Amino acid sequence: MIYMAERKPVKITETVLRDAHQSLIATRMTTEQMLPIVDLMDKVGYHSVECWGGATFDSCLRFLKEDPWERLRKLRDGFKNTKLQMLLRGQNILGYRHYADDVVEYFVQKTVANGMDIIRIFDCLNDLRNVQCAVEATKKEGGHAQVALCYTLGDAYTIDYWKDIAKRIEDMGAHSICIKDMAGLLVPYTATEIVSALKETVQIPIQLHTHYTSGVASMTYLKAIEAGVDIVDTAMSPLALGTSQPATEVMVETFKGTEFDTGLDQELLAQIADYFRPIKEEYLASGLLNPKVMGVNIKTLLYQVPGGMLSNMVSQLKEMHAEDKYYEVLEEVPKVRKDLGEPPLVTPSSQIVGTQAVLNVINGERYKTATKETKAILSGEYGQTVKPFNPEVQKKVIGDKEPITCRPADLISNELDKLESEMAEWKEQDEDVLSYALFPQVAVDYFKYRKAQKDKVDLTVADTKNGAYPV
Repeated sequence: MIYMAERKPVKITETVLRDAHQSLIATRMTTEQMLPIVDLMDKVGYHSVECWGGATFDSCLRFLKEDPWERLRKLRDGFKNTKLQMLLRGQNILGYRHYADDVVEYFVQKTVANGMDIIRIFDCLNDLRNVQCAVEATKKEGGHAQVALCYTLGDAYTIDYWKDIAKRIEDMGAHSICIKDMAGLLVPYTATEIVSALKETVQIPIQLHTHYTSGVASMTYLKAIEAGVDIVDTAMSPLALGTSQPATEVMVETFKGTEFDTGLDQELLAQIADYFRPIKEEYLASGLLNPKVMGVNIKTLLYQVPGGMLSNMVSQLKEMHAEDKYYEVLEEVPKVRKDLGEPPLVTPSSQIVGTQAVLNVINGERYKTATKETKAILSGEYGQTVKPFNPEVQKKVIGDKEPITCRPADLISNELDKLESEMAEWKEQDEDVLSYALFPQVAVDYFKYRKAQKDKVDLTVADTKNGAYPV
């Protein structure tokens, strides 16, 4: 007989329709694969289902020839009882540059209008100025604004740092906070320490997101939940573990009969897992799912470098026929990160630091060549880092250029009208301008494909009416 204390059931956000397949199979799950299981998933009682944002938008247009907005509308129609959740990169929205406030506001407006409930907003430098506009827009539209803290390690990232930034997020008016451990660096007892500190500091709910890459994620969830975390991100078992999240069913079983009991039905979850299992087998057979990403990469913890960043560095060194420089580059990474103000290693800062470390080692002279992204960070174009830049490195890379210290988007004029006029010939729905804003060339290619598909259908109907039969 288990003693039941005051019940504090942990809530579950299911990631199988977004981050799980983004992490394991490069975001290639189609809307057609998702829709048949929506009815069953809607009966589970999840806190939310993460199903949009992140890389899904780009992947829909670029690889799947789908309209991401249509996906959102179809999922909204199917999930009648469950909140939908997405990931948004603050002022970057879902693209790779900062956008003007009018674009951010319009994107959030259309996202909520099309059925999104919870928007998780983050900035790669944890510069809260870069999430402010998206938070205000989400609240204005009646959505739930969750601000995510990119978890990382380093001298600057003390318990006081996390408490201070969490308090600022609460004061900003966010509805909840997510500790976003994109690299799987948060270990169990540190999770206890951080979650306990945050629960003492803020009143709003705290969610935890991690990846299984380093092998500790389920234990980290256990300790975080015992420390009072309110919600965790999990994935249905066929697409869990490896570079994805801990398995939903395992978490449900772990807390069954305890004060944290999720109350979710394992039989229902088993039916959902049965649906995704053959889909996983298809991915394995096609090679899209590489068994390597299903394992544990302990180097993530040893070098404090995300798995994706490590594989990027290896391929860069291979191209340069310099694989023998691997360990030199690994030693250079923390030095470059320190020079650049010790940012969290998450897209795009991880790629910027990794590529610069490779160049520094290959050239035999530090910062002899600097990428345009390194120059942009040191010029303040990405925002404010936790620590100051190395002044000697900054001088060497950007010379006498005056770095910006304001919020980067303050220097961007409204751009929605300009974008509207550029893509007017392709516009079939209001949302098309946003697809174009985020990925101009990719969106136009998709619009051409969409038009060709419609023209083909129209032609077929017309020919049939005229008594001709298309071949």
